[in-house]
Amino acid sequence: MQVWPGEAYPLGATYDGAGTNFAVFTEAADRVELCLLHDDGSETAVELRESDAFVRHAYVPGVMPGQRYGFRVHGPYDPGRGLRCNSAKLLLDPYAKAISGSVRWGEEVYGYHFGAPERRNDLDSAPHTMTSVVINPYFDWGDDRPPRTEYHHTVIYEAHVKGLTMRHPGLPEELRGTYAALAHPAIIEHLTKLGVTALELMPVHQFVNDHRLVDMGLNNYWGYNTIGFFAPHNAYASWGDRGQQVLEFKSAVRALHEAGIEVILDVVYNHTAEGNHLGPTLSFKGIDNPSYYRLTEDPRYYMDTTGTGNSLLMRSPHVLQLIMDSLRYWVTEMHVDGFRFDLAATLARQFHEVDRLSSFFDLVQQDPVVSQVKLIAEPWDVGEGGYQVGNFPPLWTEWNGKYRDTVRDLWRGEQRTLAEFASRLTGSSDLYQDDGRRPLASINFVTCHDGFTLHDLVSYNEKHNTANGEDNRDGESHNRSWNCGAEGETDDSEVLRLRARQMRNFIATLMLSQGVPMISHGDEFARTQHGNNNAYCQDNELSWVDWPESLESDLLEFTRAMVWLRRDHPVLRRRRFFHGRPVEGTHDELSDIAWFTPEGGEMTQRDWNSAQASALTVFLNGNAISEPGPRGERITDDSFLLMFNASPAPLDFLVPVDHGRQWQVVVDTARPEGVPPGAGAKVAAGDRITLADRSLAVLQRPA
Repeated sequence: MQVWPGEAYPLGATYDGAGTNFAVFTEAADRVELCLLHDDGSETAVELRESDAFVRHAYVPGVMPGQRYGFRVHGPYDPGRGLRCNSAKLLLDPYAKAISGSVRWGEEVYGYHFGAPERRNDLDSAPHTMTSVVINPYFDWGDDRPPRTEYHHTVIYEAHVKGLTMRHPGLPEELRGTYAALAHPAIIEHLTKLGVTALELMPVHQFVNDHRLVDMGLNNYWGYNTIGFFAPHNAYASWGDRGQQVLEFKSAVRALHEAGIEVILDVVYNHTAEGNHLGPTLSFKGIDNPSYYRLTEDPRYYMDTTGTGNSLLMRSPHVLQLIMDSLRYWVTEMHVDGFRFDLAATLARQFHEVDRLSSFFDLVQQDPVVSQVKLIAEPWDVGEGGYQVGNFPPLWTEWNGKYRDTVRDLWRGEQRTLAEFASRLTGSSDLYQDDGRRPLASINFVTCHDGFTLHDLVSYNEKHNTANGEDNRDGESHNRSWNCGAEGETDDSEVLRLRARQMRNFIATLMLSQGVPMISHGDEFARTQHGNNNAYCQDNELSWVDWPESLESDLLEFTRAMVWLRRDHPVLRRRRFFHGRPVEGTHDELSDIAWFTPEGGEMTQRDWNSAQASALTVFLNGNAISEPGPRGERITDDSFLLMFNASPAPLDFLVPVDHGRQWQVVVDTARPEGVPPGAGAKVAAGDRITLADRSLAVLQRPA
């Protein structure tokens, strides 16, 4: 076999049409072997003799796409110094573009012996581990263009590749649960009818099913256990795992783009699947443990701000390079449109503190590729000081956990929530305005993959996670949920009507709030996980979306109507915060927003502070939108009155007398369909309308 010196960059395996260049960084190794794997179980070892700045490299003519490979790293095994090299372990390429197979758990994939953790384990892991794959980078993208939907037009739909598609009756069985299913017309039609503009996929980077879960007969369903930051997860591919997963993923992105839908990836750059000092040796740990992971003062152990056993070392230039190279790859080569960063506070930890100006955010800010896509932070981790909602840099948007909590509290009847609810409804200026951000920095959500579904939020007071095998100890215990009078499934018609109304309340509030709304997959037709609020290990019908036979349910139709109401009216998706005063240059002397008690009087500080306050009217002035249109033109819209009655009794609301003569009811969540059929009731200034307990109404006045 010919072996040429090759190049130190790019890292990973790069096929050029005649052969493949291999390059891997390791400062810890004495010697590195590239192992080309054959289907009969044998391997050909090629030593990477060339080294530039600790990057070992070689070019091997004739190595074609589909070739499986791995690395064996020879060097010190000295956990006391943080070094865990072991040539008996076949290691994944950190830059592998595709990964084949899965881990078959046993002592072979660990660097130590189970009965003696201090003893090095020299059992060969090759027959039991995953392998890297050389891919063909060429793909016919045709005239694919990123939709580049602006945030104020964006509606995000969070979904799991398998969970969304596994039980869809309109999909061929061989496509269910795969990337190809996302590209199927049945899925795309549902998303476009719903008004979705961005599909946010739960982790699709190659991940590992944890040893512990496999032993329990469970799986890491959610996928927050990454081992390959460049490779699409192979189990979601219908065509094969020797590079076909790359083509299938690209095809799905191309099809979604054709429908005007962006693709956002939920990415996990805060830790890897290798766990703590008792975890397996699959890749980074055996290549250069101290360069990739945050170690404690005793380097045998790992610092863990993620709750998973390890955290990546964000002050290492090689970790930063890995992450930035990965992000650029998914944008430039896979054509994705943005990222949601799991436990993003960990990315800001250079030492112990959360530093908003850490190296990672500096790199993102100046990167000409990554800085131009959607960047969404999950602004917390499990470390000290890890709850950082509102503290990310101006380029970023954030999952607004305070929005979720406040909206849940309002509709379950928690006292003293009205003032904070007003802030969340109007874009959370208390969190974002001081650092120059806009309402669109707030990604608003009531439910997501983590926690109760919308149906379960109004059906359960307590979590029911016994299926997870942890005696119901796992998952959040404080869910801010309310079961409406009965725990779980019930035949009580009054309870069922109230639950349906509460779900409409949550959907309507989400779409009436300033910021960017995010819907969790299946909530639009009330999917349930039967009270399990931590279904991370449930790769089964409990967590897969159970598509109804008819896609014409009242809740689905209402959700569609609310999404399109928001999309049709710029006053519901402003790009700037409200001023609380008239806008200069308009003939309208009314403020851009006004707040009223149900009796029609302007809200006072005493009203806001009242412990019992649970109802208000909000006036949104469509004639006082301060931001200009794309060509500098003035934007005008209809005006709206939003009436919220979160109290347990019906209330009369007075239509304010000085903010419009004639109004039409366009939303009433007390109705089973939520939206009045045809032309809703007309009301005049000074009229009184009665809102049912725990309901909201929207009144519209033409511009």
